[in-house]
Amino acid sequence: MIDFLLKSTISLCVLLAVYHWVLEKEKIHKFNRFYLLFCLLFSFTIPFITIEVIQEITNPILAKNSSENAEGTIAVLKEETNYWLIAIWTMYIIMTSILLIRFARNIIKLNEKTKSNTAISYKGSRLILLEEKTLPYTFLNTIFINQEDYHNRKVEPELYTHELIHVTQRHTLDILLVETLKVLFWFNPIFIFYKKAIQLNHEFLADEKVVKSHNNVSFYQNLLLSKANIHPAYNLASNLNYSVTKKRLIMMTRTTTTTRAMFKKTILIPVLSILIFFACVKTVSQERRITNSTEQKNPITGMEKYFENTVFKFQDKKGNIIDQKRFSELSSEEKKNIPPPPPPAKDKEMVKKLAGPKTIYIPVNETDHYFKNKIYKIKDVNGKVIGEKKFAELTLEEKKNIPPPPPPVTKGK
Repeated sequence: MIDFLLKSTISLCVLLAVYHWVLEKEKIHKFNRFYLLFCLLFSFTIPFITIEVIQEITNPILAKNSSENAEGTIAVLKEETNYWLIAIWTMYIIMTSILLIRFARNIIKLNEKTKSNTAISYKGSRLILLEEKTLPYTFLNTIFINQEDYHNRKVEPELYTHELIHVTQRHTLDILLVETLKVLFWFNPIFIFYKKAIQLNHEFLADEKVVKSHNNVSFYQNLLLSKANIHPAYNLASNLNYSVTKKRLIMMTRTTTTTRAMFKKTILIPVLSILIFFACVKTVSQERRITNSTEQKNPITGMEKYFENTVFKFQDKKGNIIDQKRFSELSSEEKKNIPPPPPPAKDKEMVKKLAGPKTIYIPVNETDHYFKNKIYKIKDVNGKVIGEKKFAELTLEEKKNIPPPPPPVTKGK
């Protein structure tokens, strides 16, 4: 969780900084809207992406006579209750629940206004006529305006155009998305800045359409300034007078050439590449074994050919057969107990005879042989599994608790 929060927050901060320094001042508002939404998606995805880069490391093979002796131990672990973690999660759940209730209550209020007031169809949207004095604002496909201003035709055409852009381009969905993230990640203030950037971008888009449709920049600017002091109705709605600042007024008359816009967009490629490299690339070490020049060649190469058709039967002290294997199934320790093959024969018949099927009996310790490939789970005092061991790794005390092996099968002739 910490890794996810750290990587996503760094990505969100870097991409938002790039937006403010590189893109926000350019008149590429549709691209900027896509970019801001992409930042959210990318930053929440990047912690789950891992690109493995294999790096070979040299690991020489040790001589055969070198060995490591290790003795396993059983540790009895006690689980301790982490009260700090419980307190943190409790606080998170309480705060998230409070914010979620407030979020839902705001949506319910807007829905109640829609149902309790007069509705009029208008160019693919709904006009809700309110008795309260308010500026036009938009939520989903609904535009809320003052009833008296509507009937007295005091709502300027520019305002209708402005609000219709919020409806047709579905700006409310962007706001609902970032508000949801603010509820879930209330402890991370970065989403406050993302909401401001997204809402301002929405106003840039609406202003651009108004200027193109009515072609009277100065009148529209004065209209916005006259409405600037009225407080917005709802945080979830797209409000006409959101952030009527010098930045928004200047943007109405600004132009961006195609070349400049393309150059600004290409800057994002190295930024995203760097983020992916630092957040996703993971170096994985892979051993490349180098045989020691002093190591002797494998002495059992000839034995494999000689014993390929041989069946090895393992006997206990009483002569009972407890297991049987072929040469390829034998372990290194078991191969040490095999008698060496006879000298090479010159006679062809003798060669065939020596290479034919054979049965060799090998004396072994019954208990060790039976349990050698079994895995034993180590439990604590509460019965919880805390580790695993092979038979060879068990201590003498641990071996005493193992039940005896089943009776061996009778040796056949």
